[in-house]
Amino acid sequence: MNDNIENFESSLKDIQFQVIWRRLISIVEEQARTLMKTAFSPVVRESGDLSAALFDPSGRMLAQAITGTPGHVNSTAAAVPHFLNDYPPETLSPGDHLITNDPWIASGHLHDVTVVSPVFLYNKLVALFACTCHQLDIGGLGQGPDGKSVFEEGLCIPIMKLVDQGKVNEDLLKIIKNNVRTPYEVQGDILSYVAANETSAANLQAMMAEYELENLELTGNEIIQRSLAGMQDEIRKLPDGTTHNTVSLDGYDKPVEIVCAVTIEDSEIRVDFAGSTEASTKGINLVLNYTQAYANYGIRCVVGSHIPNNSGSLSAIKIDAPEGSILNVQRPWPVCARHIIGQFLPDAVMGCLAQIIPERVPAEGASCLWGVQVRGGPEVDAACDYQRDDGDASRYEILIFNSGGTGARPEQDGMSATGFPSGVKSMPIEVVENMGPVVIWKKELRPDSAGQGRWRGGLGQIIEIGTTDESPFLLFAMFDRTIHSAQGRAGGKDGATGVVRIKGGRDLQPKGAQLIKPGERLELLVPGGGGFGSENERDKSLIKQDSLEGYLST
Repeated sequence: MNDNIENFESSLKDIQFQVIWRRLISIVEEQARTLMKTAFSPVVRESGDLSAALFDPSGRMLAQAITGTPGHVNSTAAAVPHFLNDYPPETLSPGDHLITNDPWIASGHLHDVTVVSPVFLYNKLVALFACTCHQLDIGGLGQGPDGKSVFEEGLCIPIMKLVDQGKVNEDLLKIIKNNVRTPYEVQGDILSYVAANETSAANLQAMMAEYELENLELTGNEIIQRSLAGMQDEIRKLPDGTTHNTVSLDGYDKPVEIVCAVTIEDSEIRVDFAGSTEASTKGINLVLNYTQAYANYGIRCVVGSHIPNNSGSLSAIKIDAPEGSILNVQRPWPVCARHIIGQFLPDAVMGCLAQIIPERVPAEGASCLWGVQVRGGPEVDAACDYQRDDGDASRYEILIFNSGGTGARPEQDGMSATGFPSGVKSMPIEVVENMGPVVIWKKELRPDSAGQGRWRGGLGQIIEIGTTDESPFLLFAMFDRTIHSAQGRAGGKDGATGVVRIKGGRDLQPKGAQLIKPGERLELLVPGGGGFGSENERDKSLIKQDSLEGYLST
C-alpha cells in the first residue's frame, strides 16, 4: 500500500515537473517573439538573429527559446556568470537591467548586445532572463573584416546597469547614440530588449504564483541533472577514441585551416582545435566563447539532439582552442566578422563524428551566411563624385541575410538556400527595399550548384542587387567558400564554390569593404552543399525531377 502511494506521489511530481518545464519553454519562446515584435532592427524583427533564455540565480541556463542562433544562445549561456561576477545577486534590485557588448564576455563581436534582467518574487531573486541581439550598426568602420583591432570596430559597452531600479541610464544611451550612425533605431532596439525581459519576468512570476513556487531551485536542479544524465547516456553509446578532421577555408589574404580532434571517453566529449591557423590581422578571428558556442552546436546536432540545450547538457562537452590561434584571440585583436570562420565549426566537428557514426552525419554545406551589408549616403556619393538629381542623399545601412545549400544527408537531399548552422532567416525583399534605395533585381536558386551523389546537396542562390537611382553603395563583403568548396561525403561530389562580382564586369574580393560604382549591380553566386554517396547510385526519377525543376542545366 505504501509503495503504491509513493509511486503515485512520484508520478504526480513528475507530471507537475513536465508541466512546469513546458511552461518555462513557452515563456522563453514568447520572450523571443516579443523581441521580434518590438525590435526596430529587421535583422531581429524579420530574421531572428537573437537569443532568449532563462537562468537560475547562480547563472545556469535552464531553458532557451527555439527561435534564435546557436552562436547567440550558447554564448549567452557563457556570458551570464560574468554578469553575476560583476553584479552579485545581493547587489541587484527589482527593475534592474544589465548590459554589455564586450566580445570576450558575450557573443564574440561588438555588434551583439546582451541584456540580463533579474527576476524577483517575494523580494527574493529567483531567476534571470537574458537576451542577445544583433545591432546593425555599433559605430566604428562598420561590420566587416577590415579593422586591425577591436578599437576600430565600434563602441564597447562594459558590463554595467542599463536600468537601475526602473530608471533608465540616459547618460549611457546618449553615449551610444552619439557613436552610431542610426541612433534612434539603436536606442529603440536596446529598449525593446528590456521590454522583452520584463514581459517574460511577469509571465514567470505569474506561473510561480500559480504553482505556489517560492523559487526554482528544485525545478532547476532537476532540469540540469536530467539533461546532463541524458547527454551522458547518449555519449556512452559511442565508442571511446579520438578522431581527426581538417576543414580548409578561403580566409582573408591566405587560407585558413580548422584542425579538429574529437575525443570520446566514457560519458564526456572533448574537442580540441590545436593546430588550427594562427590569428589573422583582419577581423575574422574568434573569441573562445564563440568557438565553444558553434562547436557545441555541431556536437549537439549529431549526439543527443533530442535533449534540451542548457547548462546541464552543455557541461558534458569540453572545448578548447589554443590561445593565439584564429579560434581564440585576446583583446585587442579584431573580431568583427567572426562568423565567417565560426559557422564552419559544426562542419569541422561533424567531420570527426562522421568517422564514428557515418549514418548520422551530413556532407559539408555552404555553412557561413552570405550576409550582404551595404551602406549609402553622402560619404559614399562623395567617394564616387556622384550627384543625385533629387538632392536626397539620406544615409542608410542595410544587412541582407542569404544562405547557400546544406550538405546532403545520409538518407535525404540537402536543403537549398537554408541558414544552417546559423538558423537566421532571410528577410522579405519588400522589407529590404523599404529601408533605402536598394533593389533586389534577382533572387533565385542557382542551377548546378549542388554537389551530386546518391543524395545531392542543397542549392545555392543567384542574387543581384542594385539601387533605384543607380547611386553607388559600399559593400562590406563577408563571404567564404569562393575557393574551397563544401566537401561531399562517402563518395559524394563537392558543392559549387561561390562568386562575388559586378554583373557583366569585374570580380570582387570576397572579404573587405568595396565600392559598387554608379549604375553597377552586385551579383552573388552563393555556394551549394556537398553530395552524399556515389552519384551513380542516385535514383533516375530524382535526376529527372531535378532537371524538370531547373536544378540541372543539362
